[in-house]
Amino acid sequence: MLNISVDHLVFEDIPRRPLHGPDHGLGDRLGDIGELNAEDRAHLLSVIDAFVTKDRLHALAGGSTNWRHDRCTMSSPG
Repeated sequence: MLNISVDHLVFEDIPRRPLHGPDHGLGDRLGDIGELNAEDRAHLLSVIDAFVTKDRLHALAGGSTNWRHDRCTMSSPG
């Protein structure tokens, strides 16, 4: 209804922020993760961690335009 967080209403000097963030289509899918078996869930979380780490390192490197996604591809041995 008001689309603001409670902290903005309760505390002074708190900037207004929306109660609901943008929907990236992940909300419904996140609940599905709980249905996976433990091994598949662990693999999925490892992949998510890898992507988050890559993006954070990219940001720390200053978001260089020389960074190319295909440099991070995994290759199989042999």
